[in-house]
Amino acid sequence: MTEDLGASLARIVRRLMKAEEPVLRAHGLSMWAYAALSRLADRPATSQLALATAIGYDKTRLIRLLDELAREGLIVREPDPADRRAHTVRLTPDGEARHAAVKADIRALEEELLGPLSSAEQRSFRAMLARLANGDGDG
Repeated sequence: MTEDLGASLARIVRRLMKAEEPVLRAHGLSMWAYAALSRLADRPATSQLALATAIGYDKTRLIRLLDELAREGLIVREPDPADRRAHTVRLTPDGEARHAAVKADIRALEEELLGPLSSAEQRSFRAMLARLANGDGDG
């Protein structure tokens, strides 16, 4: 009998998170800090709320996370010129460098996890995951 998709994905996610934990710790980051840096590496956040929503993080806890990242010099929060109550968030050069370093180590880990698959299977698997994650093809 084939395992449910949710059960299979949950096992993969738990395995991956357990493997990533020491890598993140070695770079001085939590999973949520890495998630925030990854999102900001794509593009600055137009607001702190937008960042919380994008990474699926509790908006009431985001300020503490951003304070830590700012203290480490990894991000900058600036008042939005259009709305002084809102703050845009972007990576600093140190944030970009830290993110790139941890991402490289995470990618190496992923390659190890995907090792049983051929290169073509790995590319297909990543492409299919991206389509499912983005909701492509929903009808």
